[in-house]
Amino acid sequence: MSVISSNVLRIGSRSVLWRPREAVICVILLLCAFGFGIVLLGTGTLHYSPAEVLGALTRAGTGDASPAGQVIWRIRLPRVLTALLVGASLGMAGAIFQSISRNPLGSPDVIGFTTGAATGAIAQIVLFNAGPLETALGAVIAGMGTAAAVFLLSRKRGAGGGYRLILVGIGFGAIMSGVNTVLLVKGDLDQAMSAQVWLAGSLNTRTWWHVLPAACGLAMIAPVAFWHARRLALMEMGDDIARQLGIRVEMTRLVTVLAAVGLTSIATAAAGPIAFIALAAPQLARRLTRAPALPLLSGALMGGVLLLAADLVSQNAPFRLNMPIGLTTGMLGGLYMLWLLTRR
Repeated sequence: MSVISSNVLRIGSRSVLWRPREAVICVILLLCAFGFGIVLLGTGTLHYSPAEVLGALTRAGTGDASPAGQVIWRIRLPRVLTALLVGASLGMAGAIFQSISRNPLGSPDVIGFTTGAATGAIAQIVLFNAGPLETALGAVIAGMGTAAAVFLLSRKRGAGGGYRLILVGIGFGAIMSGVNTVLLVKGDLDQAMSAQVWLAGSLNTRTWWHVLPAACGLAMIAPVAFWHARRLALMEMGDDIARQLGIRVEMTRLVTVLAAVGLTSIATAAAGPIAFIALAAPQLARRLTRAPALPLLSGALMGGVLLLAADLVSQNAPFRLNMPIGLTTGMLGGLYMLWLLTRR
């Protein structure tokens, strides 16, 4: 039986519970994200050493016009930051969904929310020949609509969540997947190809216009998730016990579902459908930290690290394949699921 050590940090009349092991794991994940980021900034057709990358980053405000500075700041840094923000958003969303459903399969790509967001983007591309901004907006709106439909259909006797939420989400995701296929068949060849590229999930040609919305969305939604983290942890013991402890279960569930769907929709709008991250990041973070609390921060950091690592793998794949990031994470997710099934 393992003992989880924790300390109480008192600030005036308030106290904060923190666990040394969890803090150490978060610091290690931050260092891993920084290391992967430095390597990715130097990876590409033009290769730069870590020293050259750090030099270009530190000369940001000096009007650096060197080729390395231009490539890193205009092309590669937006890609790395987009991957980090998307991974963090998916990791946090996966932690929320797994807590609400009380099931390790409760991630947005499994229960259909990512597929619903993709439907909105495909409709914009195929039906309206929309640009990147309209496509991203369509993904966010469709993701929110899918979440609302799944949440309402999963309610029974005034309560939702649990296995019912997962099963309804899987069914709704299958319907949205069929709608996506119909839309692809309806569009012309160019539109269908453009939609297929978007569906593969990609970090190519990311700019600061992709980084800014993803950063703003994460900054606005993350505080809501952290504010409700303790209530979600108590709700994992059951709705009846949570109500006895004074928690407004349905309101908490609705707010956190909207927060998680918002994070998923923003991530999907920024990089397309990305599988595996929301499923595995919270589980891996919980295994490493061994903490009973909801792994919001550690799950977000783990998601960023996983997506940066997957991007590094996709750029250095054999035979110069340079696979889209969505396909890489899907393959890694399949291997992870096989490993998980052999462990249980």
